[in-house]
Amino acid sequence: MNTKSKILPIILCGGAGSRLWPLSRRSFPKQYLSISNEKNSSFLQNTIQRIKGLENFTNPIIVCNEEHRFITAEQLRQIKIKPSAILLEPSSKNTAPAIAIAALRSIKSGEDPILLILPSDHQIANETLFLNSIKNAQSSSLEGKIVTFGIKPNNPSTGFGYIKAKESFKKNINKPYQIEKFIEKPNKDLAEKFYRDNKYSWNSGIFMARASILIKEIERFSPEIIVYCKESLQKKVVDLDFERLEPNSFKKCPNISIDKSIMEKTSLGVVFPLDVAWSDIGSWKSFWENSSKDQNGNVLIGDSIGISSKNCLINSNSRLTIGLNIEELIVIETSDAVLVTKKNDSENVKSLVEHLKKTNRVESEKNRKVYRPWGNYLTVDNASLWKIKKIEVNPGASLSLQLHKKRAEHWIVVEGLAKIEIDNKKLELVANQSCFVPVGAKHRLSNPGEIPLVIIEVQSGEYLGEDDIIRFKDIYGRKVL
Repeated sequence: MNTKSKILPIILCGGAGSRLWPLSRRSFPKQYLSISNEKNSSFLQNTIQRIKGLENFTNPIIVCNEEHRFITAEQLRQIKIKPSAILLEPSSKNTAPAIAIAALRSIKSGEDPILLILPSDHQIANETLFLNSIKNAQSSSLEGKIVTFGIKPNNPSTGFGYIKAKESFKKNINKPYQIEKFIEKPNKDLAEKFYRDNKYSWNSGIFMARASILIKEIERFSPEIIVYCKESLQKKVVDLDFERLEPNSFKKCPNISIDKSIMEKTSLGVVFPLDVAWSDIGSWKSFWENSSKDQNGNVLIGDSIGISSKNCLINSNSRLTIGLNIEELIVIETSDAVLVTKKNDSENVKSLVEHLKKTNRVESEKNRKVYRPWGNYLTVDNASLWKIKKIEVNPGASLSLQLHKKRAEHWIVVEGLAKIEIDNKKLELVANQSCFVPVGAKHRLSNPGEIPLVIIEVQSGEYLGEDDIIRFKDIYGRKVL
């Protein structure tokens, strides 16, 4: 392999995705969702799988929020991808610091790869044409250009930023064009004008360039980003499969996009036209537009039914959901929230989430399903003195050796094999067997089997918060007593 032409994907996973609430929330944002009846893969998994056909493709660098590290690692494991690195951002700082830190990490071993920078939450229908476009644009990267990919607009959208090229795009000619300027999300009149002018394209947020070129240009136009990213990378802490960036240095980085930090200023930028049935699925309306529909224009997902209904999206995640004689509506059902809105008003979901935050609704950010390094748990029901959880433990995984001061737990195995320690007692349980963990008892739950372990946990006590835990041993490097 010619090391000079290696393509190293940089996958950006830091978004919050609140426009797809209630499925997408801060604790489990859009990029980790699988919201299709046809595919079980998440947006992140699809992003990686669609570039496997690239020549000289190397394992990606993932940049994600520290809070989502275990979700990220598990989804990569599911598709058998071992990343070059998973970099954990201690705080969200927009795309410029994320790209800078990944570029600095990519040259650590003395190489200078071509970086293919990809948001993790896009949908691309024509994957073959997408790969061909990447290959065709590669020569510009080798020549020292910073390539951004412009999407041919199919409507006068006000939801995207635009790129204006210095000349009109020529039909069926795939080549890079010099960039004249970047334009923020326009009003309706400007969007109509851009849509009719063949010099304009949507800003996809996809880039390709040599690592050294990106570093040089960021250092030229936003030098403080490189200074603080270098510090943060040098002081990082390796934690299992993750690289924790040093927080004090990283938080000094400006909160700025790669567009504003360098692309609007550099002379090296070119735009490559991309016509690949692309969407960033930025609202429930755009999700409906990009999904397969029945004969009445309905998108029905999960246990959902449309009767005498037209042009609706009904997404059911926990129970039967029926739309009877409705039109142009979005209905999203989850275990703890239901959204019903007119399709054309779905752009306002983000402001709805802000309202929920201001009224201190936990549903604005947190899901009932919580991911841990050993698996996940789902809160099924709860009251002031009791809580019921469904716990799934991955094969070979183990919870920490721990105790609780204010609650007792009753475990019922429903699937798999459970290895259990309670104080000095050890036992193994199979389906339909149970045990009791008293208040203050040291205990640990493990899965020695080859299939997921599923148990129902019934908690009881005066306080049931997740912070009532004292860890004594933990194989995942979490803080212990």
